[in-house]
Amino acid sequence: MTENNHVLTPVLTKRWLSPNSWTRHTYEQLEGYTALPKALKAHPDQLIELVKASGLRGRGGAGFPTGLKWSFIPQGDGKPHYLVINADEGEPGTCKDIPLMMADPHSLIEGCIITSFAIRANFCAIYVRGEVLHCIRRLNAAVQEAYAAGYLGKNILGSGFDLDLVVHAGAGAYICGEETALLDSLEGRRGQPRLKPPFPATAGLYASPTVVNNVETIASVPYIVNGGSDWFRAMGREKSPGPKIFSLSGHVEKPGQYEAPMGITLRELLDMAGGMKDGIPLKFWTPGGSSTPMFTAEHLDVPLDFEGCAQAGSMLGTTALQIFNETVSVPWAVMKWTEFYKHESCGKCTPCREGTFWLTQILQRMVRGEGSPSDIETLLDICDNILGRSFCALGDGATSPITSAIKYFKHEFLELCQQQNAAAQPELAGASS
Repeated sequence: MTENNHVLTPVLTKRWLSPNSWTRHTYEQLEGYTALPKALKAHPDQLIELVKASGLRGRGGAGFPTGLKWSFIPQGDGKPHYLVINADEGEPGTCKDIPLMMADPHSLIEGCIITSFAIRANFCAIYVRGEVLHCIRRLNAAVQEAYAAGYLGKNILGSGFDLDLVVHAGAGAYICGEETALLDSLEGRRGQPRLKPPFPATAGLYASPTVVNNVETIASVPYIVNGGSDWFRAMGREKSPGPKIFSLSGHVEKPGQYEAPMGITLRELLDMAGGMKDGIPLKFWTPGGSSTPMFTAEHLDVPLDFEGCAQAGSMLGTTALQIFNETVSVPWAVMKWTEFYKHESCGKCTPCREGTFWLTQILQRMVRGEGSPSDIETLLDICDNILGRSFCALGDGATSPITSAIKYFKHEFLELCQQQNAAAQPELAGASS
């Protein structure tokens, strides 16, 4: 994989097609667990500085610099430190972390050990979405293999460093993808977001310093230890370096996971995926799952990195590219997404709990053909009352599909209202006669 995006050499996905790629044997044959001895010989602060220098940014959506997040953990405070992996992956369209854990769980485990050593944590939890039982079983088997080989447990590889790792199955709540709701769930409480500050870096799991990172973020760490920060920065773009897994779903010939440098465009990804399904033109798409403002065919050449998407009016999010062709009704798609957010709202705050309910009611009415032009203003007004006023980002994310859909496809919402008026006209004529 090179900076000019022409030669694609897989990094994160290089073992995915190997026979029994999920076993320790295959992982070790393909450079697995070679970064760990190097890391354990270094000083923890050196590892934090290495990851800082690499420019690795969180792959879970927000894009916060990973090394900087690690450095926030207070040292010498006498408290236990924890590493928590967010493998909840509940965002509609997002499907990169589960395939990674299915195909190459040991890359995540090796990343967990190195990260725990860097932040001086002796306990790590991987919080996995409860519905993916096959993935949980495979992760548990990989953890057992790592314990058996001495990569986990007491005195890892004779370094004097101890680490215990557990795989925790969630109970299928989208809200637990929010890091503080995830921590509450891990502690055995109802998954609801916490008030911040205090932030997890100082008061996270069990009120102790905690780093919460995404699966893909931590799976990138062993490659940085082996390759170095300059090698990592040679891929992608200056402010968003490195390789990234892009999830293409919807109306493409070959949907699936595509690894490419940060900053690639949808036009290039569509070429890799065989183009639009059945040749029907692209209508709209999401760059990072349904909670990111949608793009249209005009945005085919937007660089898919944190800065490029933001400048074009959306967010990179989880790089879940949902592709829709011209056969899809925008109001219908937005309604389906909004039904999801209404269902998944934890109910803690009024703007999100009530707002998503009313957004769903109005959209369902419009899709049934019973809406009026004033409903469009009402939708925008409700979104304005949710955005920036909800307790966590779930409420904000629920407004993105609606506001962006009205921005680019307002005529489709108006057409639904006109169809209703046209249908009502004959009735009125019959009544007057």
